[in-house]
Amino acid sequence: MLLLYPSAETAFTTNGLGALSDAIFCEVTEERNGAFELEMEYPITGIHYEEIKSRCIVTAKPNPYDDPQPFRIYRVTKPISGRVKIYAQHISYDLSGVTVSPFTAGSAAGAFTALKNNSTDNNPFSFQTDVHTSGTMTVSVPSSARSLLGGQTGSFLDVYGGEYEWDRYTVKLLSQRGQNNGVTIRYGKNLTNLEQDENISSVATGVYPY
Repeated sequence: MLLLYPSAETAFTTNGLGALSDAIFCEVTEERNGAFELEMEYPITGIHYEEIKSRCIVTAKPNPYDDPQPFRIYRVTKPISGRVKIYAQHISYDLSGVTVSPFTAGSAAGAFTALKNNSTDNNPFSFQTDVHTSGTMTVSVPSSARSLLGGQTGSFLDVYGGEYEWDRYTVKLLSQRGQNNGVTIRYGKNLTNLEQDENISSVATGVYPY
């Protein structure tokens, strides 16, 4: 069930503004240590359409196994043929707006504690890890909490490795997410098609300093 909540919701214990039961299409995409987003198509005649606004939150199951997760709406297209497309990011993207003061830590657990303690804004997120890799993480300038988790040199992933699991307002850095069940992909067995898409439009072949 897709539920719509106001932007300030944090508990998700009620039905919020109501169920978006008229959704035509809804898909959640999660990449390993990458994007975690929701895309939905909704009719302008659908229930609660008038309440769908940027910054509102939609909860949806990202897969058959995990609990419903909150996604904050960041884009709503203009109606075309009586339908709009809604784009939302997992609530963990709110960490991009949390500033963290400089700190130094010697372990993943210590770095998470330092990140929480040095957050200069209200930080509603909690952090867990089972990664025991040693290494010094140094944050020399104020940075956003989300950028420190991964995607830049000296981040948690860069120093300690691991795989993220996002569960509402809990961030988990795991040494391994899931397990190896011994399944292999073989053409003609469980692989029916394979396509390659090559794009070099953004490739640079030289640098001209001046």
